[in-house]
Amino acid sequence: MTDFYQEAQKLFPFTQAIRRDLHQHPELGFQEVRTSSVIARELREIGLEVTTGLAKTGLIALIEGAKPGPVIMLRFDIDALPITEQTGAGYASQTPGLMHACGHDGHVAIGLTVARLLNDHRDEINGSVKLVFQPAEEGMGGAERAIQEGALENPAPIKCLGLHIWNEKPLGWLGISAGPVMAAAASFEITLTGKGGHGAIPHQSLDPVVAAAQIISAAQTISSRNTDPQKACVVSFCSIHGGEAFNVIPQIVEIKGTVRTFDPEVEKMAYRRLGEIVRGVGEAMGCKVELNVSAVTPAVINDPLAAGAVKRAAQALLPDHELDDQGRFTMGAEDFAFYLQKIPGAFFFVGSTNAQKGLIYGHHHPKFDFDESAMPRAAALMAGAAVELLKA
Repeated sequence: MTDFYQEAQKLFPFTQAIRRDLHQHPELGFQEVRTSSVIARELREIGLEVTTGLAKTGLIALIEGAKPGPVIMLRFDIDALPITEQTGAGYASQTPGLMHACGHDGHVAIGLTVARLLNDHRDEINGSVKLVFQPAEEGMGGAERAIQEGALENPAPIKCLGLHIWNEKPLGWLGISAGPVMAAAASFEITLTGKGGHGAIPHQSLDPVVAAAQIISAAQTISSRNTDPQKACVVSFCSIHGGEAFNVIPQIVEIKGTVRTFDPEVEKMAYRRLGEIVRGVGEAMGCKVELNVSAVTPAVINDPLAAGAVKRAAQALLPDHELDDQGRFTMGAEDFAFYLQKIPGAFFFVGSTNAQKGLIYGHHHPKFDFDESAMPRAAALMAGAAVELLKA
């Protein structure tokens, strides 16, 4: 196999410059206008034809190999988050209230590096590589919209690959596994309507605050008593609002949270039990109950053949790295799952923390940053995996 890692290391100044430029100019989902212009400029500079406007701000480019063969897709997400940065880095966000706190700036830089690597070796490619730079991954439906607008058509890929730099693990770690690797996610909203009143005379009220407390406590049994201990289920209550004064029982309490699972049957059970608990407890406490549950993404489930191609590339290009193939790496969610529902593929992780440099904060934290030397590793692995997958 071509030594893509050595070539990616030579391209590191380019990769780093792109990443830091994008980090300073973060844009939210479906608003990535500047980001898209940078991507289009760099792809066109190496001679690729670029299709813009995918899901509003996304892009597609095709690297056609010299030899006939199938088409595979490589996907890179491009959006930032509504978080105020606290890293103090010299390349920190220049846009108040916005930050690349998940690493998508790195993903774009990796994607553009992969484009250069594969384009330089197109004579060795059997088939074509479709590059998709996707907007709005952060829970905004970017993948679904991209699919609806033809990301998997003209030409249609037979397999797909995606990646994430991973601040839950150190530099030198690789997460590559068949089967479930990220959880399905759903959001829920609960509205409890009681009867407000004075805090000194609670018996004349129907207190939605107390009902909320009972619901939150009871719902923990979904994981501890309703879920098979050998499986996984998370029910988290993340937002609760009700009342304005210390001595007034409010009329309404609103709660928001999330459910995370790997197994579809566990997912169905969790939704059912959440509804039973919310309605049963809330109504028993005298409140009117409204519950809305919305699926966000399915689980990310890797195809064994695609995961095998990534493993072979890792063993050839990064033999000294720790290769973790145990799967179920996180209860976090990823909309790459929607592509995997359409075509087989694999999503893998590249460790990126470095305690010696103080790069220890997790994704979506205001101090999130990662060891940039993870990017050449990720780019090399993606390029090598693409070549391997075209052989499979």
